Amino acid sequence: MARLALLSVSNKTGLIDLARSLVEEFAFDIISSGGTAKALKDAGIPVTKVSDYTGSPEILGGRVKTLHPRIHGGILARRDEPQDITDLENNQIRPIDLVVVNLYPFEETIAKPGVTLAEAVEQIDIGGPAMLRASSKNFAHLTVLCDPAQYDEYLQELRQNNGEASLEFRQKAALKGFLHTASYDQAIASYLAGTPQHTLSGTELQSLRYGENPHQSAAWYQAGTTPTGWAAAKKLQGKELSYNNLVDLEAARRIIAEFTDTPAATIIKHTNPCGTALGDTIVEAYQKAFNADSTSAFGGIVALNRPIDAATASELTKTFLECVVAPDCDAEAQKILSKKTNVRVLTLADLSSGPKTLVKQIAGGFLVQAADDIVADTSKWQVVTELQPTADQLGELLFAWKVCKHVKSNAIVLTSDRTTLGVGAGQMNRVGSAKIALEQAGDKAKGATLASDGFFPFDDTIRAAAAAGITAIVQPGGSLRDQDSIKAANELGLVMVLTGVRHFLH
Repeated sequence: MARLALLSVSNKTGLIDLARSLVEEFAFDIISSGGTAKALKDAGIPVTKVSDYTGSPEILGGRVKTLHPRIHGGILARRDEPQDITDLENNQIRPIDLVVVNLYPFEETIAKPGVTLAEAVEQIDIGGPAMLRASSKNFAHLTVLCDPAQYDEYLQELRQNNGEASLEFRQKAALKGFLHTASYDQAIASYLAGTPQHTLSGTELQSLRYGENPHQSAAWYQAGTTPTGWAAAKKLQGKELSYNNLVDLEAARRIIAEFTDTPAATIIKHTNPCGTALGDTIVEAYQKAFNADSTSAFGGIVALNRPIDAATASELTKTFLECVVAPDCDAEAQKILSKKTNVRVLTLADLSSGPKTLVKQIAGGFLVQAADDIVADTSKWQVVTELQPTADQLGELLFAWKVCKHVKSNAIVLTSDRTTLGVGAGQMNRVGSAKIALEQAGDKAKGATLASDGFFPFDDTIRAAAAAGITAIVQPGGSLRDQDSIKAANELGLVMVLTGVRHFLH
């Protein structure tokens, strides 16, 4: 008797090619439900509808299709258990050797603007997870596939093993099935609760060579059932991404997401920006960012908020870079960049969308916080000095504030002409960060702007900034000694603005 495959998928990518190979190469019989059966029939592939196989019609508007003993008996039967085989024979149930199933698009549905609770509930799959869990449980006797990316690997297994999938492959596929249902249930629970419910589940995308250091193992996991963010990025060229690459790329994405209206570029080293700038064109923005600290830019991670063109590609090839990411890259630019074979070039159409919550593990558990995605609103800022900022100064203060938000605390950022001049990051005191930033800027600090991610507990940084030529300062305020800093700013002829918002980054 021919082997039996059950195909029931929401995402029909690769379905027809898989089904045709199953029938023509490996003599499978196929049963299927709903839209999957129709797609196969339209493609000329022989298929039996689940309702015809079970003798039970689809009911409740399609809510009940595969929840039937002839389906789950065929999935769960142990081929080495005599009583199971007897039960199959007595109930005219065929054992199922392959289950191909993926789930209703719940996450895609709730991501749509204005979706109602009733619409979301109808996209909670029941039969799919039941089949996925049942077949994953019985991996010793059948194969389950829940991702189109598995189809080719499965067919290769059959071709290399006389039409059988190895136990190792079946167990790996079962693990993916359980991870898939775990992510799916987490998305549903979070939606119904109205707040994220965390289980730290995910599907392994790639085993990485190592973590932050060669002695640390690492892997890259995709959260949820649908690739988003870096899992959805397209790598055009270069070596495999490393753990550190991905961490730095995310830091770069967060900075570049601050700027949408104007071409912007940022260069990241160890999650801190060594150069960030705006320009009239993307090549100008990159040149300004690179020149802000060309020494640190060597081996950096570059993020651009506009597609890479030929002029920008030519500039990018002038120094060693680890990674470059942009929304797109034109053909001529790709050709130019291909001369630097080791540089990783990625495109990610939506660089502005990131996680709404951030998770950090600690001993015995983990911490969860909302992402620091508050949008700066200059209308709520308070000018606390006698000297008022000009419109251009206010724009420069906003630019400096947006960059400072993404620098490790204690953070001090100096800017001019919408370009970073000096970055003091991660020091144990604010004076130390200011000293680093001012020394890096040198004479360019004259007439520049200074941003601080936290308040000034003393006026020493204000006086050091004024001595270096800084003319405007933006900071959160909130210190018991705010008046000391304000008094110093007035005495020294500086503009000072308080945002009322702090941006610590640990």
